[in-house]
Amino acid sequence: MQKIQMVDLQSQYQAIKQDIDKGIEEVMSTASFIKGKKVSDFQEHLEAYLGVKHVIPVGNGTDALMIALMGLGLQPGDEVITPTFTFIATAEVAAVLHLTPVLVDVDKDTFNMTAEAVGKAITPRTKAIVPVHLFGQCAEMEGIMQIAKEKGIYVVEDACQAINATYTFSDGKAEKAGCIGHIGCTSFFPSKNLGCYGDGGAIFTNDDELASKMRALANHGMVVRYHHDMIGVNSRLDSIQAAVLDAKLPHLDEYTHRRQKAAAYYDKGFADNEHIKIPARSKQSEHVFHQYTLQIIDKDRDKLREQLQEKGIPAMIYYPIPIHLQKAFANLQYKEGDFPNAEQLARTVLSLPMHTELTKEQQDYIIDTINALTKE
Repeated sequence: MQKIQMVDLQSQYQAIKQDIDKGIEEVMSTASFIKGKKVSDFQEHLEAYLGVKHVIPVGNGTDALMIALMGLGLQPGDEVITPTFTFIATAEVAAVLHLTPVLVDVDKDTFNMTAEAVGKAITPRTKAIVPVHLFGQCAEMEGIMQIAKEKGIYVVEDACQAINATYTFSDGKAEKAGCIGHIGCTSFFPSKNLGCYGDGGAIFTNDDELASKMRALANHGMVVRYHHDMIGVNSRLDSIQAAVLDAKLPHLDEYTHRRQKAAAYYDKGFADNEHIKIPARSKQSEHVFHQYTLQIIDKDRDKLREQLQEKGIPAMIYYPIPIHLQKAFANLQYKEGDFPNAEQLARTVLSLPMHTELTKEQQDYIIDTINALTKE
């Protein structure tokens, strides 16, 4: 059996090596490494794929989030609501911009923030909501968008883990993750469902004015060369990364299907294990399984992870410390017990290998090993 990896990028590359190599060679032959044709081609192809008017390629997912908040013209002290159980970037960019992160708990089953939690956190200072579509499925966007509309608040989606997930509203309307709010953000970090071979990210919006402003902000606040209308940053997706992404994009539907098939196989394998809670599925959101994340019930999660490592099975803990308990945000004066669902998840979650190249043999070994260890 081939060595099990959390993400097998080498095997994925070998499957489409010809297309990726061709794209990189085109960039090398033109020496157009920054803002080249490959970047504009990928931008146009991703706009068409997602059905969104504007895709703004940037340097990484964190930059995408920061530029999105910059584009809203928020003022120091304005409040930004975001979940506490996620990667730190959403709260981090708010703090960097001298905004105030307001953290909320998440649903214990889907791991995502709820419209109810958002509603309770709103104050007169609330200017933006940043839902995170964690592990591959969307947060409660219908309820969140309704609250935002009623209160006149911006919504910036963190879709870094959920590209290609479809969210269906109660009226039957369907939208892709990142294309529902005023602005959406994604990351092209190598391990993402659509990943490049370095750093990369993008911003999505259907708002022409916001698109123009964010495009300038990502380019030193410049629309006309050497005319700087605002203070911006330097954040660009380079041409080689765009070539990699453009070669992968036509395979994204297939990649999504493979992840969903692997997740269903895991589900079946763990169905009778009372010590394991498989990932819940939202009724309105498709799950694209950036991660396949279990909850370990009445067993020592950390010991199980060590045992798996000894048996050649990698497993990861996302995220062991919720944002409200991080030293960097001690100034927000949250304390242990404030967000019980997030704290419980931090103690129990365990993510298993999930990628497009997983084999049945590998999954059988993972399933059999975990079942044996947890039933001892």
